[in-house]
Amino acid sequence: MNSLIVADSERSADMLYATGFFAPDPYIFLEAGGKKSIVLNDLEIDRGRRTALVDEVVASSDIRQRIKGKGEPAPAEILIQFLREKRVRKARVPYDFPAGLARTLEQAGIRLKPVPGLFWPQRELKSEAEAKLIGKALRITEAGMARGIEVLRESRITGRNLVWADRKLTSEILRAEIDSAILRAGGIPANTIVAGGLQACDPHERGAGPLRPNDLIILDIFPRDAKSGYYGDMTRTVVRGKASEAQRKLWLAVQKGQEMSFRGMKPGASGAAIQDRVRDFFAKEGYPTERRKGRWVGFFHGVGHGLGLEIHEEPRFGRTKFQPGQVITVEPGIYWPGIGGARLEDVGCITATGVRKLSRFPQEIEI
Repeated sequence: MNSLIVADSERSADMLYATGFFAPDPYIFLEAGGKKSIVLNDLEIDRGRRTALVDEVVASSDIRQRIKGKGEPAPAEILIQFLREKRVRKARVPYDFPAGLARTLEQAGIRLKPVPGLFWPQRELKSEAEAKLIGKALRITEAGMARGIEVLRESRITGRNLVWADRKLTSEILRAEIDSAILRAGGIPANTIVAGGLQACDPHERGAGPLRPNDLIILDIFPRDAKSGYYGDMTRTVVRGKASEAQRKLWLAVQKGQEMSFRGMKPGASGAAIQDRVRDFFAKEGYPTERRKGRWVGFFHGVGHGLGLEIHEEPRFGRTKFQPGQVITVEPGIYWPGIGGARLEDVGCITATGVRKLSRFPQEIEI
């Protein structure tokens, strides 16, 4: 069946995967009869003809001139005209295809079939070229992590504060330093997590306010490579100062849980079974997953997720049997009020015999 997407490729991974062309405004992609076509406005047409990975690039202004009637045609009219010229009467579309546009097309006699789940199933299994692009995104991620660790190491412990550049070091200041390093390395930062103390017990808390010495601090960095659109993702948990025995025990349990996950990853293995073993291991170490006064403690998220043109994409670690080509994060964590939170995250690519780690950055608790 024909495939149709109408979206901008900065936000639609399906569009970027189909065309290899970045554009901030929605444009048209059609695959019909084995031929890939896109329709671009005049601002994008020359760049699209140079760089888009398609068979045909059509100017929307040319279609506009062929539409009979008075006034400026609406974008939907241009799309309908284009589809009629291509003799397309039905097409599969992503599940998030614009509802209003879908209704207009169906009123024009063009039937659409929304596709649940992955629109391009092949996105789940990365080629070697894609794995290299993710590796490049991870090098950008590591540049941000290196800067974060560097600033923490340079900070002075002054009572209950960390002082850097003659001011209290906060989550906001450290995040800005990390994000600036990512930009210089060619990445686009987004929602970098710098969370210490009790804040680190909330896995997606970005962090705010002063960072404290001798606290567990989670640094979770997931930038996009500005050139390719692929994401990196990495988490380290560190203490600036001296880790307590309780903090060290918790951190080492997380590290062992991550190692256990990597050891079990191979074609045909069950992600759910590995995830259950890690959760059971944490419970035996004294960190059961449970609710206390309405709040989860322990290990209450999945081991990991697919990584590629989206930061969270298929497969989910706990819902897959591994296949060669999958690129997956491995990020167990324990969140324990009174001690803090710890998470360690690296990225692996499933091979024919096991898993190849794509991350390179070292793990250390005290800095």
